[in-house]
Formats: sequence, structure tokens, C-alpha cells
Amino acid sequence: MSFCRGKKTAWWCAAAVACLVPCATHAQPAAAIGRTSAPGVVIDHQPAAGKQYVGSPSIAILPDGSYVASHDFFGPASSEWTAAITDVFASADRGATWKKIARIEGAFWSNLFLHDRALHLLGPTRHHGPLVIRRSTDGGRTWTTPADAKTGLLAEGEFHTAPMPVLVHAGRIWRAVEDASGGKEWGKRYMAMMLSAPLDADLLDRASWTFSNAIPRDPAWLDGRFAGWLEGNAVATDDGRVLDILRVEAGAIEKAAVVSISADGRTASFDPATGFVDLPGAAKKFAIRRDPAAGPRPVWWMLSNAVPPTLAGKAKPASLRNTLVLSRSENLHDWERRSVILHHPDHLRHGFQYVDWLFDGDDLVVVSRTACDDAAGGAHNFHDANHLTFHRIGGFRTRTMADGPVDPAALGW
Repeated sequence: MSFCRGKKTAWWCAAAVACLVPCATHAQPAAAIGRTSAPGVVIDHQPAAGKQYVGSPSIAILPDGSYVASHDFFGPASSEWTAAITDVFASADRGATWKKIARIEGAFWSNLFLHDRALHLLGPTRHHGPLVIRRSTDGGRTWTTPADAKTGLLAEGEFHTAPMPVLVHAGRIWRAVEDASGGKEWGKRYMAMMLSAPLDADLLDRASWTFSNAIPRDPAWLDGRFAGWLEGNAVATDDGRVLDILRVEAGAIEKAAVVSISADGRTASFDPATGFVDLPGAAKKFAIRRDPAAGPRPVWWMLSNAVPPTLAGKAKPASLRNTLVLSRSENLHDWERRSVILHHPDHLRHGFQYVDWLFDGDDLVVVSRTACDDAAGGAHNFHDANHLTFHRIGGFRTRTMADGPVDPAALGW
């Protein structure tokens, strides 16, 4: 049985239908998941009727090679505004099967990362909550409690972020966040900033961390179209500078903002004359990482929701999340589109968004907040995802547009 709609979906459904039975047995019993046409491996499934949606996918690779993934819950039936819930899953077979291993209360918009052989989780406690960090020394099964400034409570106040890349550079660990105390309106309230700590420091101790100043938006930027910036990537340039490269909300255009961070992590600065750059998918969350196997010439890879020409103008760029694209850059300014990774022709109720990913040899391992059809009527919309899915992008360095799931010409590329 297929839950795909219309003749245009036939090429996509052929792969999805083959996944129906296997996907139903990965993270939960088949009766709990039901039949689904979601691509990849289904880690978790939340039917739309529950009014709790899958958010903030994140992934880490442990020293023994096993994977850990997480996601939070948002929506009207969730506790996102009080004490948000994050579930944690583990895979011992390279992502083929997954098992839920923990539930954390008071974790939202949080990302997993490995440091000093221990797993960490960093993010607010709730929607625009205080910023906290937790540690697990048993692969994500149990976690420390951020009770005070010595045990993981990094900052009081209101913060925003997503599962964004953690950068290790120049003897420090770097993580971009946004101060959300600049008002009450989404986007407009967010102020770009960076936090960092020495690699040998106790990351649960607030005193270990340096916070930069927070830069508020200027509504005059981008000829008055600038509505906000958020979900910044901590990135180091080839000459050693640290940047915060952020998603930008600016209506019908897609631009990223490049904020400069001082070497000591204390000062963030932005020049609107040069700081806005073209970047495919920049109106949505994107993730950038430097290739560790690139050699002396740097290469950065990005997964983003680039907009195919055939969808241009169908909706605001921020609402077009039905195409996931792998891009490559040698200078963080010019991006080459290399391959479509996931695509569904319907952009209203399908999305492969907020992906987090890591290098795993010649592969990329990816987790996605996926809105897709299921036996319960599908996702509420593209935004309110009903799946957490896992994907492996094999041989990513040599992929081309011909290797994607759809003829690029059909998308206007």
C-alpha cells in the first residue's frame, strides 16, 4: 500500500514503498509506527493527531563507532514552553536499527556532541529558556542535571538555537547561539553571539565559558527587508578566523549573514556592507562543516534546503523544505551544488529539514526532521514533522547531480 499522492510522485514512491515494512520495525514496534513512506530509516514516529511534533534532530558518533541521535517535541500538546522533552536513541549497527535509551526533561533546541570521550547536550531548557549543558558518560543513557553554575547552568535569561555544529579550533570549543531577549517577536528578538571554552576545561562549569557580545538586528539592513537572523554555524576560515554564519529571514530572498568573532571569543562584529552572502537554502536552518580529509586546500560541505527553480515563487523560501541538497565550497562564499539528497514534489506537507550530520569516513550520516505520509493521514504540514529519520550519504565527495533521487532537469537545474 502506498501513501503517495498523484502521478508526479511515482518516481519517489518506488523507493519509499520498498521501505514500508522495514521502516516500521526500526525504533518502535510496527503497531506503534504504522506504515509510512518516509525515506531512510525511521528512528521515531509521532502521528500528527497527537499534536506533538518532531523537532531538533541531532546525531553523534561515539568512540566505539556506535551512533546516538536525539530530538525534542514541539506543538500544542508538548511541554516546549515549560520544561521541554528530548528523547535519545542509540544504534549499534551503523544506523540500521535504533532503540530509545533516554528521555530528558528540560532540553529544547539542543545538540549532541562528543568531547573528551563524553557525550554532551547543549541548548535551552524550553522555548526561549535558560542555556544549559549536560554530560553523559554511558553513551546517552543517563545525564547530569544542570542545577547551578557548576553543574551545567551556563546562562540565565532567554536563548534561541538549534542543533548547530560545534567547532573545535585554536584550542577552544565554539558554539553559536542567539540571545532571545531583544523583544517578543520571532526573528526580530534574536541577537547573534558566540560562546567558547578551552578544550581542557570542565564544560559544565559556567566559569569555563566566554560569551561574546550579542548583536541585535537592524531593520534597515537588506534595504529594509531584514527581519532577523538565527541558527548560526561556528566555522573557522582557512586563515584561522572564527565566523558565525547565520540563517537570515528576509522575505523572498535567500542570504546568509557572516559575523566575525575575535580570537579570544569576546567580540562579535558585523559589517552589513560585506556580511550578507548568497547561500542556497539560507532562509532555513543549514549546517556547515569542514572536510577533515580535504588536505591542505580547505573544503566545506553543507546540507541545506535549497530551492529548485521550478519551486521559486511558490512560497516564501523559508517555507520550501521539500528538497535537501548537498553543496561544497572552497572559500565559504561560493557554493557549488553537488547533489540532491532528498526530494518530494509536494512542498505543503513534506519536508526534510533541520538536518544534523557528521562525517563518517567516506560517508555522511544524517538525521532529519521529516514531514511525510503515514497511515494516520500524514504530517500536519511541512513544518510540523511526524518522523525522525536517519540517512547515509555514501561516497559524498564524488556525488554529482546525476546521483540524486530525481532528474535535476525536472527541478530546473
